[in-house]
Amino acid sequence: MPTHTEREHPWVGMIWAQARDRVIGDGGDMPWHLPEDFAHFRAMTRGCPVVMGRRTWESLPEAARPLPGRRNIVVTGDSSRAAEIEGAGAEAVDSLATGLQVAAAPSSASDASSAASAVRDSSGAPERIWILGGGAIYAEAVERGLADAAVVTVIDLDVDGDTRAPRLSEEDWRLESSDPADGGWHVAENGLRHRFERHARRR
Repeated sequence: MPTHTEREHPWVGMIWAQARDRVIGDGGDMPWHLPEDFAHFRAMTRGCPVVMGRRTWESLPEAARPLPGRRNIVVTGDSSRAAEIEGAGAEAVDSLATGLQVAAAPSSASDASSAASAVRDSSGAPERIWILGGGAIYAEAVERGLADAAVVTVIDLDVDGDTRAPRLSEEDWRLESSDPADGGWHVAENGLRHRFERHARRR
């Protein structure tokens, strides 16, 4: 089983939004509307490769697939769906580990996906990779030590859901920062209270 020290890819972050009880989705959708979180997601992931499961890919609005300005890599074990994903402009892989390897590969400046992904080092390799879910993908990343950080939008909301974020144990993870810094809340235009947390995996 690979560990962080055995990996040869850039910094890897997971990003998600969660309500109380770590709910991140219900029926393939997010059971809330928080434009401030969408803006935060775009700002964090812009110019970076993103790796996601097939259901997360299919939950994106068709007009937003693939996510613009990012190299989209989708994990699926279904060959027919893989062909559809490739046809829609993303890259299909058969595992999360393979997806991270593909995302970490240097791209030439002439590559269209490279042109969209500007956050790269001098070798052409990306400096950051983001994992977008869903629940099983996040859980695997946590269990196998494949991610360096988790950027979490915490929403002060009780809501039913069938998908939960993995638990980040204090033994393996630490809260690195919170916005607001005092652990309080931002209030969205629609009244939803939320904050942005960054958790780092302990070495």
